[in-house]
Amino acid sequence: MKDFVFQNTTKIYFGKNQLGHLGEEIKPYGSRILLVYGGGSIKRIGLYEKVRNELKSKGLTVFELAGVEPNPRHTTVNKGADICKKEKIDVILAVGGGSTIDCSKAIAATRYYDGDCWDLVTGKAPVTQALPLFTVLTIAATGSEMDCGGVISNVETNEKLGLVDPLLQPKVSFLDPTNTFSVSAYQTACGSVDILSHIFDCFYFADDEGKMDMIDRVMEEVIKTVVKYAPIAIKEPGNYEARANLMWAASWALNGFLGTGTVMAPTCHMIEHEVSAFYDITHGHGLAILTPHWMEYILDETTAPQFKKFDVNVFNVDASLSDIEGAREAIARFKDFVFNTLGLKSRLSDLGVDDKNFAAMANKACPNGILAGYKKLTPSDIEAIFKMSL
Repeated sequence: MKDFVFQNTTKIYFGKNQLGHLGEEIKPYGSRILLVYGGGSIKRIGLYEKVRNELKSKGLTVFELAGVEPNPRHTTVNKGADICKKEKIDVILAVGGGSTIDCSKAIAATRYYDGDCWDLVTGKAPVTQALPLFTVLTIAATGSEMDCGGVISNVETNEKLGLVDPLLQPKVSFLDPTNTFSVSAYQTACGSVDILSHIFDCFYFADDEGKMDMIDRVMEEVIKTVVKYAPIAIKEPGNYEARANLMWAASWALNGFLGTGTVMAPTCHMIEHEVSAFYDITHGHGLAILTPHWMEYILDETTAPQFKKFDVNVFNVDASLSDIEGAREAIARFKDFVFNTLGLKSRLSDLGVDDKNFAAMANKACPNGILAGYKKLTPSDIEAIFKMSL
């Protein structure tokens, strides 16, 4: 168990009738707002008008950046930063899902940098300052509404990398489960897998002796919440209880609390980032396909106990099974959940992925020759997992 410092400074307004606090929370930070959103779904559900009216009622001036991509591009970040500089923006308001919020975080930092945002993403230049960020969430998935990180894509170099800095932590986030009622069954499924992956890819399956049993137990309960409510939300998209539980689970999966005492090593995320960097697929779907094959590939006497523990405590498998048998059952049950219960396709080839870039993708996932995690992986290991998943 490692020493840790935990602090999360994002204020959350959760529920149906909280948007009326948006303007009053933003106003102390300034009057010129950049509203950032994606493909326009917020207009179809009436959220765009509600947000605009609330900001207008407080005398705030609003500028816009629309069209943020599902895997937000560095060129879009640069465009947003240019608006901020030209219009002397005081505050960024992201209305949408994780991609919109991630893009907004990078914009907030690039506002104070004279070069390309990719310099910040790659670490060529440090984040020194950032505009204050507020969010209105529309999908339960990434947890970006309550953490200080984001992921940005560079389609010119086929790279998808994280940008993490305490300055990027949202000041206030508004979480209204009714704003997720219109999320499709497919995106609900993908978002639910992303929540699960944040927990067991980043923290639960961790090569970290002596980590807190209390934290493992909390993780298992959050996982069970997703397993229970994701199928309900898919069948009953307007079920408030299901949507609320998924939304809050997503926020707590990656807000730092579940990582206390553990070493974050998101192997499957790093592998999947290469797939979506090259093929622009939905992140959660890529995780759903890759994760069980990663589990199969690294299964041995050292990894089996935690896999079995996951199965016993989440899926209630017979605890008398051997570690290896329990681990295999865990993999089978996870596959059944994501591919049968959630209805996601089970092969990368189903998403238009081929094997011509596997070697390059595997090498990019291991910039130093080794990808750390529950088990250390080499490029040849990762290429083998890609082939198993094809």
